[in-house]
Amino acid sequence: MEEVKNIIDKLSCPLLVNDYETITMSHGGGGKIMGNLIDKMILQFLSNDFINEKHDGAVFLTDGHRLAFTTDSYVINPIFFPGGDIGELAVYGTVNDLSMCGAKPLYLSLGLILEEGFVIKDLEKIIISVKNACERTGVKIITGDTKVVEKGKGDKIFINTAGIGIVKDDINISPSRVEEGDVVLLSGDIGRHGIAIMTTRENLDFESKIKSDCAPLNDIVQKLLESGIDIHCLRDLTRGGLGSALNEIASKAKVEIEINEIHINVIEEVKGICEILGFDPLNVANEGRFIAFVKKKDAAKALKILKEEEDGKYASIIGVVKKKSLKIENGKKENGIVILKSILGTNRILDMLSGEQLPRIC
Repeated sequence: MEEVKNIIDKLSCPLLVNDYETITMSHGGGGKIMGNLIDKMILQFLSNDFINEKHDGAVFLTDGHRLAFTTDSYVINPIFFPGGDIGELAVYGTVNDLSMCGAKPLYLSLGLILEEGFVIKDLEKIIISVKNACERTGVKIITGDTKVVEKGKGDKIFINTAGIGIVKDDINISPSRVEEGDVVLLSGDIGRHGIAIMTTRENLDFESKIKSDCAPLNDIVQKLLESGIDIHCLRDLTRGGLGSALNEIASKAKVEIEINEIHINVIEEVKGICEILGFDPLNVANEGRFIAFVKKKDAAKALKILKEEEDGKYASIIGVVKKKSLKIENGKKENGIVILKSILGTNRILDMLSGEQLPRIC
């Protein structure tokens, strides 16, 4: 298939180096190079206790209330895709980040950067999607901004949303709380969003039409919280997919996480396309999936709640946190590591991507 060959020819895996003179697409890919940019540029100058947590948002106390605050920008291409569009993605993505902090999402801002010549009818469709997504999630857009750039200086539309939610006093969800013995749950099958975007963008004509898993997570997270389960950490699986999320948490918590590949569900259509294109589903983006770290005694209860959801039939327990304070051969402490037990029974390190696998997927 000529289209597939063209895609594979475009893929690159740049060497991981810290000193770039210019920004590359890999700096936005959710992998090692993006991590280095954050650590060595942004955190070098903007370090504080909140941002150093590297959570999906910041939780802070003001006038006796605990609030969660987050922001996200959306540059997805194409702006309309099977299963969603940039409008609902901009709402769900920020709502989901608040949910990963254990917050009940309340209010969003909406920032639009429009390119001169963008079709008004398409903008209307997107704003209607924003409205419908807000109604579904119970949030309100309460402030916003609109800018227009010259034709050729943007790409149709970019959106930024920031969100505020409220966190109950007894909820403390953070990568720092992950500990030895915790069980890792996955809320569903993975890889659908990234593959839906890639096949649509490149006009790849596969027999199976994959739809994005783009969806809000606030309701299911609230059900988990209301069940009394002490959730240690949550993370949605966007850029960099499951692999990046696990590595980010392992690094922050300084633990070894052992994952069993046989329990990670990937639908056959996604699996087949990944094999053709040379993608690892573990690194493909999602927009309606998350992982949860809970105590072993709560794992079965949490899984039952996940599976009761309409989109939760593929939810599973995928692994366990093995140990803290790792060491490597030269005696230096390792920040954290993820070990994948393959379907064949062999073990390998599940590392973060070094390059950009699927650009502009959110």
